Amino acid sequence: MPDEEWIKTLDDGRKVKFIYQELADDGAFITAQIAGNEVVYSVLLAKAKNPLSRGEVESHFEKELSKK
Repeated sequence: MPDEEWIKTLDDGRKVKFIYQELADDGAFITAQIAGNEVVYSVLLAKAKNPLSRGEVESHFEKELSKK
């Protein structure tokens, strides 16, 4: 899963687009954006222990996505 994007529907009905990109030296760049929202949450992981699962990517944004 070197580069992947997917959309997940949260329990409250909001849709979130996730992007996962593997980088050199086991790094990763991950993002999450709620549909209709200009804000994009992003994280640059220096040592990601690639490949990351979708669940691992989504878990990085749990706190931000729990806000309404």
